[in-house]
Amino acid sequence: MIRQLNTGLNIQKEKEMVTKMIELYCRRKHQHRDELCKECQNLKTYAHMRLSLCRFGEEKSACSNCSVHCYKPKYRLKMKSVMRYSGPWMLLYHPVYSVKHLLNKSKKQMKSVE
Repeated sequence: MIRQLNTGLNIQKEKEMVTKMIELYCRRKHQHRDELCKECQNLKTYAHMRLSLCRFGEEKSACSNCSVHCYKPKYRLKMKSVMRYSGPWMLLYHPVYSVKHLLNKSKKQMKSVE
């Protein structure tokens, strides 16, 4: 059975956010200015694929709150490093994305409590 790819608005926003975080990480940690290094490009491609195949689709929560860990351990560790590093910097470099992400995360956490 072939699963249909998620192409909804929320998934696209998640992809944009992940891309911005990986770009920030690569620029500051790997000193790549114009394009991503091979390792970060690979992580971005993998993250986009996982988001496209997410079983929760448009109803997905933040990956950190998810009950299903769909990343392979190697990628999960790398993404955790990227998020841990880029998260605080996103407020400075991409404040609009940061605020939207925090609002979205808290809104989804409130739904899960109800």
